[in-house]
Amino acid sequence: MELPKLFEDNMIGLLGEDFEDYKKCLDKPMYHGIRINTMKISVEEFLKINPFHLRPVPWCDNGFYYDEQLDKPSKHPYYYAGLYYIQEPSAMTPASVIPVEEGDRVLDICAAPGGKSTELAAKLSGTGVLVSNDISASRAKALLKNLEVFGATNALIISEAPYKLSERFAGYFDKILIDAPCSGEGMFRKSNSMITAWENNGNQLFSDLQISILKEVVKMLKPGGKILYSTCTFAPLENEKSVEYLLSLDDSLSICDFSKYEGFDDGHPEWSETGNEDLIKCARLWPHKIEGEGHFVALVKKDGVSVNTGNSGSYPIKKAKLTKETEEFFKGFNKKFDFNRMELSQDKLYYIPESFPAVRGLRILRCGLYLGEVKKNRFEPSQSLAMSLSSSDYSNIVNLSSDDDRVNKYLKGETVEAEGKNGWVLVCVDSYPLGWGKLNNGVLKNKYLPGWRLM
Repeated sequence: MELPKLFEDNMIGLLGEDFEDYKKCLDKPMYHGIRINTMKISVEEFLKINPFHLRPVPWCDNGFYYDEQLDKPSKHPYYYAGLYYIQEPSAMTPASVIPVEEGDRVLDICAAPGGKSTELAAKLSGTGVLVSNDISASRAKALLKNLEVFGATNALIISEAPYKLSERFAGYFDKILIDAPCSGEGMFRKSNSMITAWENNGNQLFSDLQISILKEVVKMLKPGGKILYSTCTFAPLENEKSVEYLLSLDDSLSICDFSKYEGFDDGHPEWSETGNEDLIKCARLWPHKIEGEGHFVALVKKDGVSVNTGNSGSYPIKKAKLTKETEEFFKGFNKKFDFNRMELSQDKLYYIPESFPAVRGLRILRCGLYLGEVKKNRFEPSQSLAMSLSSSDYSNIVNLSSDDDRVNKYLKGETVEAEGKNGWVLVCVDSYPLGWGKLNNGVLKNKYLPGWRLM
């Protein structure tokens, strides 16, 4: 791989005699991974039905390498059922390290396309609040899809500048993940376009962006809360020096230890401005030392005792007046929905979790769970509702085996034959929901979301 001369010089300064090993590794194939969605299936249960050639990723309990020459996980029905997320193995580290607990208020501030947010949602398991934000509305659409595929019910998906969030969420979050925009030096093996972007942008542009994000994020962290800062670059300007800047914003912040694995390098205080020895607690992932691409991770804690401050968490629900067809549809469930938490907006029905904060006035792509659309004389359930369910939640299902030809036909939007009770059915693969269909005398009219279909 041909590297820019300035980049080579920088890396020689960082790596010294290890530089040649680094350069050689760039000519080898990159590693590929999947991360199991523990909100839907345990790792143990997935391994019982696993159709791929997998081996564990050491630093992520639910992460696995797969063989790209043998496996195509993006084409398998389990991918469409949201049983796993396809993710580069090093990129699994940040969400694995940040100690999210059920009930936490969590912010993923640079969240698209959703690799980290989906794991944060799995850790919350439907409790607390997950605010997933990306300033780019187009990128946030991919974030929305990935969270819906995963079955997240407690997510606020927002597209706002960090300063807008800090105005609304002062002292609100228990955990904040910043997978910061960066120069992408750790991803050169993944795409040659990353090299071109580096040549065009350099490091300073991204350092300035990181600083603009950090100065807003620190305002939103509770006492006792934690920030996970990560990049996929090597430059100290964007790593150790950005963490230094974060620490300078609040005297109550300090760097935390976390588990490191074989091949992980420490942070380098000697590459910082102040030489803060605690920077050694950060982690650097070099692609010639591990089976993964380049990454940097730092965990920072704010001293104090956690208390609920700032935004009170009282979302003002405009209770929906439901049609009889809508009420009749929800009677077909084996789980209870609180009709008092349903809100209607332009014929679209949403389910608002109890813990949600007041967010009106922000650019929101999704607030809670989108249930479906109220139409004349009928209710059309949404794809996101289907993905949030287990097969036992709905009384009328069509369960197909993953090797049944009808599964791929369904995912392509085709009509298929099936047995069962007429009406709305939840279509499942090996008992994991894929989407909706409408059954009429053995013919299943396909209701799988067109934009999600298998091509």
